Amino acid sequence: MKSLNACTTSFVIFVCFIFCGTAFSQNKLNEFFNNSEMPLVYLGIDFTKARLINVPDANSFDIRNKHYGGINDLVVNEPKKFDLSGAFHKSHVSSNLTAVKAKIEKINAEEITSSNTSDFNRLQESDIKSVVNALNIEKRNGIGVLFVIEGMKKVDKKGEAALWVVLIDMQSKKVLMTERFEEKATGIGFRNYWASPIKATLDEIKKKKYKDWKSQYGS
Repeated sequence: MKSLNACTTSFVIFVCFIFCGTAFSQNKLNEFFNNSEMPLVYLGIDFTKARLINVPDANSFDIRNKHYGGINDLVVNEPKKFDLSGAFHKSHVSSNLTAVKAKIEKINAEEITSSNTSDFNRLQESDIKSVVNALNIEKRNGIGVLFVIEGMKKVDKKGEAALWVVLIDMQSKKVLMTERFEEKATGIGFRNYWASPIKATLDEIKKKKYKDWKSQYGS
């Protein structure tokens, strides 16, 4: 009987934990999508899971040491082009790239390139949570938005990127919402070419996706 009671108690605690976590996320998202004055922190683009597919002449060490940081800087330095405020309907969006840049330095350059097309679509939400858990953001408050690159591929000279948009409660590092996008790549030079899917994603959020999210999470 004691064992049965212990199991029952553990189950109740587990259910309460899940329920409280869900309620916490719902409350945070409801506030986020209904308050344009709620500040948002742009945490940058995480490339730790990224695979560059079918680009055999790519220099993996240049990509890690130069281009990944360059893409992150470009988004921040050109706010009119990469309209974070407009996409997320926020009057104020600040940026802090410290955590993602620290992770870029630790990427194994030899794992960046791939010839396996299945690498373009291999991540699950559990993988995204592990990416977030590895971010050094524990001492920050509020909501952060992170882009996680899954794959960048070329087929018949046409580029496309798969990426995840993630909203995070920074103090707890809890993933509040995540959604996967696939966007075309255009432009000249590695940095501009692979930054273009970020712009396309922001444009899609601004035009349609934000409204869908608000209907789903903000009501």
